Amino acid sequence: MSLVIRNLQRTIPIRRVPLRRNVEIVRNILGVEKFDLGIIFLDNKNIQHINRIYRKKNIPTDVLSFPFYENLKAGEVPQPSFPDDYNLGDIFLGVEYIFQQCKENEDYYDILTVTATHGLCHLLGFTHNSEAEWHKMYHQEKQVLEELSQRTGAQLQPLSRGLF
Repeated sequence: MSLVIRNLQRTIPIRRVPLRRNVEIVRNILGVEKFDLGIIFLDNKNIQHINRIYRKKNIPTDVLSFPFYENLKAGEVPQPSFPDDYNLGDIFLGVEYIFQQCKENEDYYDILTVTATHGLCHLLGFTHNSEAEWHKMYHQEKQVLEELSQRTGAQLQPLSRGLF
């Protein structure tokens, strides 16, 4: 199904093609290519506003995920009953924040891919609220990014690698 990428900011220039290509591969790896997915690019001001409303944290962040299926167990693929329910949800990327956090030797589009993959894992029920949940999510991200790296030649590491 469709992958919709919307750029709602003007702070950081964005090329959608590299992210689209990589996210399509990630969706294939995870077996969710038949589901709609939205990715929205925001600046610090707008991602902070959404973070304040939904997470009660008044700071910019890198990624916020809003799942269509809120009660999935980690790694569970939704089983929709109706065609309109083939939707994973939306991932909001704080592209200005991500750009500011990039280290000198990191490729910005690689980091966008890693961050979008992290958000996609959240849409599939993975969390990192405890060490046990983090281990599951880290393992999933690592596995997906290793396969993506093999297909693309990149060297991608999970976003959640240093959380616990």
